[in-house]
Amino acid sequence: MYLGVTKPMIQLVLSAVLIFAFFHYAAKKQAMVPGKLQYVGEQGYNFVRNSLGRDILGSHDFMRFVPYLFALFFFILLNNLFASIPFLQFPTFSRSGMVYGLALLSWIIYNAVGIKKHGFGGYLKLQSVPAGVGGPILALLIPLEFLSNIIVRPVTLALRLFANMLAGHLLLILFALGGEYLLLHGATLVKPVGILAWLLFIAISFLEILIQFLQAYVFVLLNAMYIQSALADEH
Repeated sequence: MYLGVTKPMIQLVLSAVLIFAFFHYAAKKQAMVPGKLQYVGEQGYNFVRNSLGRDILGSHDFMRFVPYLFALFFFILLNNLFASIPFLQFPTFSRSGMVYGLALLSWIIYNAVGIKKHGFGGYLKLQSVPAGVGGPILALLIPLEFLSNIIVRPVTLALRLFANMLAGHLLLILFALGGEYLLLHGATLVKPVGILAWLLFIAISFLEILIQFLQAYVFVLLNAMYIQSALADEH
């Protein structure tokens, strides 16, 4: 009986279990001289804490957001890397619904943070009215700022991750299956093209690993920037 469970759904759960298990065991024995597992865990935490937390949010506010940024980064990264892991070979976030769920969570968090600090009216003013601008031009700028900062942000945040993961996955399929077809069914003259397609498939596979990391980094970086913008006293 079909229960409506899909491969991306299973990968979401699997990634959460793997991430929790890894960092649980990495932090279990906190030695002064860390072992390999503890060292990798500490470096991963410090990377998010410093480059995505402190450097963006500032030393005053960053620590309370580090758990969210940390979990978000490794959750996205592992689900992206699933595209390059044999037998899985599917990027979870090439399904738009999965990405827009993350974008909605981000939207709720940074808006809630801004409203809590500035109040509802103060936050809307901060996000919609550019500082130091007055006069009739505000009639144009206020709707544009509101759309850009409140409405469009989660859409573009999700679209960037979704489009990159989907495009990379389709490109790998194109070169892998195209190369196989040319080698097995193509004429003798086009078989070298099939070999070239497979070589490109291997090269693009390594490039995709870099892109998978960068997309996780960019998604979390933008989250940190949106939180920082919501906390700032001026826009």
